[in-house]
Amino acid sequence: MDVPSEFRNRKSGKRRPKKGGSKPQLYEDTSMQPPPSQHYGGQQGQGIDMEGYDPSGYGGPPGMSQIPGAQYLNDPMANMAMQYGQSLAGQGTEFVHKNIEKYVSTSRMKYYFAVDTTYVMKKLGLLCFPFTQTDWSIKFNQDQPVAPRDDCNAPDLYIPSMAFVTYILVAGLVLGTHNKFTPEQLGIQTSSALVWLILELFVLNMSLYIMNLKTDLKYLDIVAYCGYKFVGMILCLLSGMLFESTGYYVTLLWFSITIAFFLVQTLRVKILPHSEDSNYSRGSKRSLYLILSISLLQPVMMWWLTGYIMFAK
Repeated sequence: MDVPSEFRNRKSGKRRPKKGGSKPQLYEDTSMQPPPSQHYGGQQGQGIDMEGYDPSGYGGPPGMSQIPGAQYLNDPMANMAMQYGQSLAGQGTEFVHKNIEKYVSTSRMKYYFAVDTTYVMKKLGLLCFPFTQTDWSIKFNQDQPVAPRDDCNAPDLYIPSMAFVTYILVAGLVLGTHNKFTPEQLGIQTSSALVWLILELFVLNMSLYIMNLKTDLKYLDIVAYCGYKFVGMILCLLSGMLFESTGYYVTLLWFSITIAFFLVQTLRVKILPHSEDSNYSRGSKRSLYLILSISLLQPVMMWWLTGYIMFAK
């Protein structure tokens, strides 16, 4: 009896080979497979697939996603608001410039600071020794006064502004020698001198208006002439610091005379009327009173602003 071959093999302990003759693999070969896609979240199969994601932020330029609020730059409403804000800022700047030019002309301010070293030295000498000056007239060029650097008699704002700052520094130095220096005292001296200067400007302008005097004197001229007293105040403080009260009073007396003489000679050119009409005599008398008032007020202000510093307790 013939036994089938499969039974003969099973009986003999031999396995029947599979078709194809290949041996089974113990592990899966992944060397030829493509790498798995990256996932956002840490584990495969979880989170959001990052493949094809544009990190630059909605197709914008690289690095745009790192700028806060960058997504609003392409918003039409944001651009419209930005343009509207720029137009408002431009209108505000133009308004400020117009008002500043109305009350403080830039070209006029440049005139008062058109000085050089020669003018400054001559002007300081004139303030200290005005008795040597013979010609006090102001030069004109086509109905316009020439720049201060070309005329020593023209008013300027460079010397008053520099003298004001120097006065504050010297006042602090003198207070320091008396062991009275504090930042508060320095601020008090600055504000006090500035307030008195503004008060002088207001009173003199009101006097010109009330007396109805037609003069060539402008408010910046008044600031310049009233500011020249700071030169004498600086020297008074320095003399008092070096020679005590005797040096202070001698220097104060000298500069009280010089500033009064300087202002009388200078202001009579600008304030005294030049027209010959029926009101000439009355206008001349009122102008003379005003000139004397301004000239005599300066020594009083010099003593008031320096005496407290010199004899501070």
